[in-house]
Amino acid sequence: MAVPLFAPWNDPAQKPLIQFKNVTKRFGDFVAIDNQSLDIYTREFFALLGPSGCGKTTMMRMLAGFEQPSEGQILIGGQDMKGVPPNERPVNMMFQSYALFPHLSVYENIAFGLRRMGQPKDQIDARVEEMLRLTRLSKFARRKPHQISGGQRQRVALARSLARAPKLLLLDEPLGALDKKLREETQFELMDIQEKTGTTFVIVTHDQEEAMTVSSRIAVMDEGRIIQVATPSVIYEAPNSVYVADFIGDVTIIEGSVRSVGPVYDIDWAEGQPPLRAASPLALSVGQKCHIAIRPEKVEVHHSRPEDDNALQGRIIDVGYGGNLSTFNIRLANGKFLRAQSFNTERKTKQEFTWEDDVWVSWTDHCAVLLAE
Repeated sequence: MAVPLFAPWNDPAQKPLIQFKNVTKRFGDFVAIDNQSLDIYTREFFALLGPSGCGKTTMMRMLAGFEQPSEGQILIGGQDMKGVPPNERPVNMMFQSYALFPHLSVYENIAFGLRRMGQPKDQIDARVEEMLRLTRLSKFARRKPHQISGGQRQRVALARSLARAPKLLLLDEPLGALDKKLREETQFELMDIQEKTGTTFVIVTHDQEEAMTVSSRIAVMDEGRIIQVATPSVIYEAPNSVYVADFIGDVTIIEGSVRSVGPVYDIDWAEGQPPLRAASPLALSVGQKCHIAIRPEKVEVHHSRPEDDNALQGRIIDVGYGGNLSTFNIRLANGKFLRAQSFNTERKTKQEFTWEDDVWVSWTDHCAVLLAE
């Protein structure tokens, strides 16, 4: 039996757990969040993604109750959070620094919040043991934070945050202190724990790969505004703007104007060059300025001219060997640059293409994303 797709945002009968309703946040004359609305659903792993200063941390701090909106409402479980202090919200927060007590053991760090709640000892012991098993820390229970690794400290902080069974867990750059390999491993651990507990996670990050890996949906932010909210695959394959296309992953963006309208558009982009073709549901008009976004893995490199409509001649200027894939920086005949990637599916000691090779590049009209802005 097929498992139903998790997509409560597509079901009108589903009610959001979190609602931002026309929320604005000002710090003096500076507008950190500008009249934004957003719904987040129960059991989501939701990412707030954007560069430093875009407002993502302010959104999280308002959810936690550390900041209050200047205008608008924030609802959790249908309840307006105006005036509700942080300690009375069904929310817990895991900070980037983890904020563990260095003099307490792993066990006592996890138990700390439960003791503050005044729970009976047997209930505390049972809950801490459950959290230790969930985070695979049982054999480290008696160690102090300095006696375990960075990844294990991250799991202790997570276990402590989940011990009180919050409806919502906020994670502020939780993996920023880990090295690349450990961060990648921990991303999957986070996903597994979130799925097992059913807790709604909201993560703030500037790491695009992290957001794409862990989240059910992403809100891409810029200058206090939410630019696009969608699943990782939609954000990557169908960005709604040049900003989102350029911010997420690697991409070549070519500016042009519409020569003929769709569903497959012809786009003039350089004098003396044939038009580029892009299939798109957009309603653009002849002469309208536009952009074409092309992901490097969609671009094929050839020794001779292919039959594709989008076929351009160029020269390889740089080659980056990344093990699983090779990246080519190609200067086209008119001086513009385009990036292509090929996956190294076979074991080779010599690259098929290298520096200063004259090549052709091509992509299908369905691989390019046509953008109006």
